[in-house]
Amino acid sequence: MKITIIPVTPLQQNCSILCCEETKKAAVVDPGGEIDLIIEEANNLGMEIEKIFITHAHIDHAGGAAALAEKLNIPIEGPHKEDQFLIDGLPEQSVAYGLPEKARVFTPARWLKDGDTVSFGNIELNVLHCPGHTPGHVVFYHPGEKLAFVGDVLFQGSIGRTDFPRGDYATLIESIRSKLWPLGNEVQFISGHGASSTFGEERRSNPFVGDMA
Repeated sequence: MKITIIPVTPLQQNCSILCCEETKKAAVVDPGGEIDLIIEEANNLGMEIEKIFITHAHIDHAGGAAALAEKLNIPIEGPHKEDQFLIDGLPEQSVAYGLPEKARVFTPARWLKDGDTVSFGNIELNVLHCPGHTPGHVVFYHPGEKLAFVGDVLFQGSIGRTDFPRGDYATLIESIRSKLWPLGNEVQFISGHGASSTFGEERRSNPFVGDMA
């Protein structure tokens, strides 16, 4: 699986294009905006986008989902249904953040829950429900690559904010420790913002959720 990361929107959210090199099919994780740039990059890679995966429904992660799905006639999968209220509020989120294009409400082709899998091409990813940043936040994990797409659950040296509606600090910490750490210290993760890291490094040094915290 080949990964290309494109920072999108003024919030510089890490939109990921996941590529199955065997089938030339791709999935986009969290198209927060700038969908023409995402499509252009997929074309440059020689890939056909066939699905959209959403970790959670904050504007910088889900703001471009409806437009991209409509333009390419492809399904949206995720997040967990507990983020329905955030999807319903996407237009208002656009205004609140002063974004140039108003995001549209969408209905996922499939809501996701813990233990589900998602797939594109010949690639399959496991779904982990990891609430705390938002109540419906999910993480996508590829066991073979030991790679996780964690959205805004965990960052290099930090964790997701919990001061948004229905965020909860204790729930977020529990999600990280009970759902992510058991996957293994060697697992690399791609966050919604900033640099990638490994679970082992964060357990060693993260001041919020490391083993010594």
